[in-house]
Amino acid sequence: MAQSTVAAERAIEELLSHDRTILALRTEIRGARLKRFLLVSTYFSAPALLLLVFIGNIAAWGRIDLARVNVACIPLLIALLILCAVVRTNSTIDWLDGPVRDEWEAGRAAGKKIDLQLAIERRRLSAASINLPTETRRHIYRESVPGAIEQYRSDGLRYRRVHNFFQSIIIVGSLATSTAASLAETPAPYKWITVGTSFSVGLAAGFTGYFKFRERSFYLQQTADAIEEEYDAVSLKVGRYKGSADDETALLEFTERVETLRNDQRKRQQQLDQPTETPEG
Repeated sequence: MAQSTVAAERAIEELLSHDRTILALRTEIRGARLKRFLLVSTYFSAPALLLLVFIGNIAAWGRIDLARVNVACIPLLIALLILCAVVRTNSTIDWLDGPVRDEWEAGRAAGKKIDLQLAIERRRLSAASINLPTETRRHIYRESVPGAIEQYRSDGLRYRRVHNFFQSIIIVGSLATSTAASLAETPAPYKWITVGTSFSVGLAAGFTGYFKFRERSFYLQQTADAIEEEYDAVSLKVGRYKGSADDETALLEFTERVETLRNDQRKRQQQLDQPTETPEG
């Protein structure tokens, strides 16, 4: 009995070691993507500023004096050029947790993704070769449920923020468009503002209707609340688990119930990913 317990503990530690490697690789991938984004943004910032100033001067030529704007953009342009030169030349300075040249290579994130897939495969093979008791597996599953709940809520919060952002654009843009269009004689610059706000409202409405951010957030939050309710019920032996004879029976019912909720969430996610069908005329 003691030997089987020690073997189970070693197997669990091996799985945890694989999980630690997977988490570390995912963190490195996020960091590499962020650093690559910062590098590309730095390189394109100065040309984008020059192009914006050039287009603005052409559009406002003879109508609006942009001399002050041009003068104000000169120090900003110089600072951006200096930043580009620093990022380009100082490739051996440790910045953002690593050498710039090594951390910002274009293929670094892709290489780490390959390592991540291999690490996941190693964990799968290791888990398949470990013969843990079914009850132990169910206990491990129950303790992993809080992480799943947190993930569902995090994803739901992200979708809710995106939905609120687009809804804010729709509300503010609709009011701005109506106000600008109601003017009797709209000057030329304000006509472009009206066009821009109308385009932003249409774009935000299109994204909101197609990707269904509000529905995704609602279903994720609903699933997280339902799973948390099951987790609290099995921990406190209340609700459907009140009459369970032992922990093994309660864990079996709990595992089945949570898997049903997660499968329902996956089905709803698949339905939301399907394009909206238009009625045939």
